[in-house]
Amino acid sequence: MKEGQALKRTGKKLQGIIPAIVTPIDEDGKLNLKLLEKQAGYLLDGGVQGLFACGGTGEGAYLKTEEKRLVFHTLKQMLPEDKFLCAALINSNTRAVADEIAALGDLEADYIVATAPYYHAASQADILEHYMTIAKKSPVPLIVYNIPSTTHNYIEPETINKLIAVKNIAGVKDSSGNFMNYTRGLFENQNKEFAWIQGEDYLCGANFLAGADGVVSGLSNVRIEPYVEMYEAFLNNDARKIKECQVKINKLYKLIHLYGNGNASIKAATELYGRGSRWMQQSSMSLDDTQMAEIKKILDEYER
Repeated sequence: MKEGQALKRTGKKLQGIIPAIVTPIDEDGKLNLKLLEKQAGYLLDGGVQGLFACGGTGEGAYLKTEEKRLVFHTLKQMLPEDKFLCAALINSNTRAVADEIAALGDLEADYIVATAPYYHAASQADILEHYMTIAKKSPVPLIVYNIPSTTHNYIEPETINKLIAVKNIAGVKDSSGNFMNYTRGLFENQNKEFAWIQGEDYLCGANFLAGADGVVSGLSNVRIEPYVEMYEAFLNNDARKIKECQVKINKLYKLIHLYGNGNASIKAATELYGRGSRWMQQSSMSLDDTQMAEIKKILDEYER
């Protein structure tokens, strides 16, 4: 990725392994910043390039503006100079995202992340206007977050192509699972400053084999090692190692399938490793002791 708009604004390239960090809370729902620091320390020590905060895995849609500010501030204080912070502001209303940017003041982030509008159906023209407006309001480059499984509004390749040309948009995180459209954009895009980031764990290896820029992963909260090893293999043109790492990630992915909410399994796993808590923002989604025992079985199998 050549030095361009995003690099000039942040000084840090949008690339590599970028964990979508969990937001630990206590059983009463209060933020647990000590556990946040512990989890972030594990990820940073593991060799990641950046952190992605308050996205889907971070339960950002449930968090108040002040809670997000505390999360962003806590993480930014921990980041070495060469690491970057992606701050997700998840809201269906364009004005609400812009207002939150203003309310947060100094966001202390290197990138802002926004999904497409959700709940109500949005046309591609609506989605384009949504992102263009946020890009104008944001003091730092914007990452387009394509996750139709939760927004129910897919960002079409033609819309991505238009967004590539918009000033202050740094790249796309694609969690759609549509690898055909993703690689079409990656291969056909002539703007090499625009970052292509994969958000589906099953596609991490294919993503790097295709020559994309990086990965944002919630599952990497559990074990960061195969992700970092995969990126190092990518930098060393070691396709065989990339495939080996993908097999390890696939074993971990059993956690996502175990219960209805994959995030609950991820948070439960971080608790079992002593650097997180099982408690979800929507308390009924938290796993009980019996379910925790099933999580432990998968982790024990992975560690063997």
